[in-house]
Amino acid sequence: MTCRTSPLSWLDTLYNAVRETPGGVQAAAAYLAQRRGKSMHPETLRAKLRGLEGESVTIEIAELLTEWMQEQVGGADRALGWMQALAGQFGMAVDVVPPAPEGGWSDEIAALQTKLLEIQRSMGALSGTALDAIADQQIDSDEARLMLAEVRSLRTMAHRLERNIARAAAKGRAVL
Repeated sequence: MTCRTSPLSWLDTLYNAVRETPGGVQAAAAYLAQRRGKSMHPETLRAKLRGLEGESVTIEIAELLTEWMQEQVGGADRALGWMQALAGQFGMAVDVVPPAPEGGWSDEIAALQTKLLEIQRSMGALSGTALDAIADQQIDSDEARLMLAEVRSLRTMAHRLERNIARAAAKGRAVL
């Protein structure tokens, strides 16, 4: 039987991220045993991540799992998604913003223009995804996942644009 998960649930997001990281739940359980000094069977961890009756994930476990995923090849991309879902459950937004190049861009105005175009492209992708999703007046978890990815990408790009604006202004160049 397939377990339905929601990209809006922090626990579902964490569970999916752990499962999709190389080594999956088994490697994560081994890491927790190594880091916490307590043995945890992979099925015990799976039950906690699924939120089964009487089982729960502590913030300590979530943090350790995040650390483990960030260390794995391909795991860093999904390691922080559970925090975004948790923040969203409480009306907040959390974004992963990659560091700026050291010293910024040589031409901040060109970087601003590029980011504005990228924002427009993302808006188009979001609009297309949303139109497809709402055509049947329902949004399933796969459609929600796609739309959330686009929205988060837009917010990240907006944060990066803000940095470019601040650096351009600091360099004494007129912004747009």
